[in-house]
Amino acid sequence: MRIPFLSLFITSPFDGLQEHALKVKECAWVFQHAIECHIVHNCQSFEGLRAEVIRMESEADAIKRRIRGHIPLGTLMPVDKFQLFRYLREQDSVLDSLEDALDWISYREEPGIPEALQKDFLLLIDSVIDPIEELSQMASEARTYFQNYSDKQRKIVKEIIRNIRKQEHEADKAEELVKRKVFNTEKDPVTVFHMIHLAEIIGSIADHAENAGDMMRAMLSK
Repeated sequence: MRIPFLSLFITSPFDGLQEHALKVKECAWVFQHAIECHIVHNCQSFEGLRAEVIRMESEADAIKRRIRGHIPLGTLMPVDKFQLFRYLREQDSVLDSLEDALDWISYREEPGIPEALQKDFLLLIDSVIDPIEELSQMASEARTYFQNYSDKQRKIVKEIIRNIRKQEHEADKAEELVKRKVFNTEKDPVTVFHMIHLAEIIGSIADHAENAGDMMRAMLSK
């Protein structure tokens, strides 16, 4: 008989994973607002929004430490503890990439994102926000699965993982489109480097979300 996962803990690690995922989702909304704010130029609140993301990242780190601190040594677990930690690391890396993208933008305020690239960058942002929304839902549904081990619930989590993979593929295409346009429209080498690296950082957000999905898939394995 399989031991109910959550019964092994005074505080379930999946409570913390869900709390952490919600913090990442909340941060993604601020990130999206900050990018839009930056693009309209003369935005006075970009630095304030970037500071808000930094504050949220610090709060997420506290949640991460709490999750790790509530798994007692020697506890019998039906999932690999290191898979749990690797999942948490990838979910946390999503948030790190959100912060990195805003930091990178701040290093070169002028001329900002060239007008010819703004629409493509906004589409890229939209494409990486979608898997972050799914991450939050996945953590919630996985928490329920590890309470009841229902096959129906397991299928729900696996379907979310498949959606994240599809969304990551769409984000890859959006990132490639931005890079092609940068090389074909921009002549200034500093601008080219700044925009290409920015596209790569933003694209990595979806990569980490997909990696988190893969780690969740491993924890679901029977």
